[in-house]
Amino acid sequence: MLRQIISQAKKHPSLIPLFVFIGAGGTGAALYVARLALFNPDVCWDRKNNPEPWNKLGPNDQYKFYSVNVDYSKLKKEGPDF
Repeated sequence: MLRQIISQAKKHPSLIPLFVFIGAGGTGAALYVARLALFNPDVCWDRKNNPEPWNKLGPNDQYKFYSVNVDYSKLKKEGPDF
């Protein structure tokens, strides 16, 4: 498969940017899915030791990928402890 892509790139050099952008997009998508699977509080990998990991998040823990207007370090807890 890789040999075929390299031979096509040698025959048609204008395809090289296409291969680069497709590869970068696939790599970015795979890294984002890995980030969601490993660091998202909604995903529970260990049900015995930590069955509800979302309850252990503090009010100043940032779990969003990007936050525009919210400074999580200054938030205070509004709800009761469970």
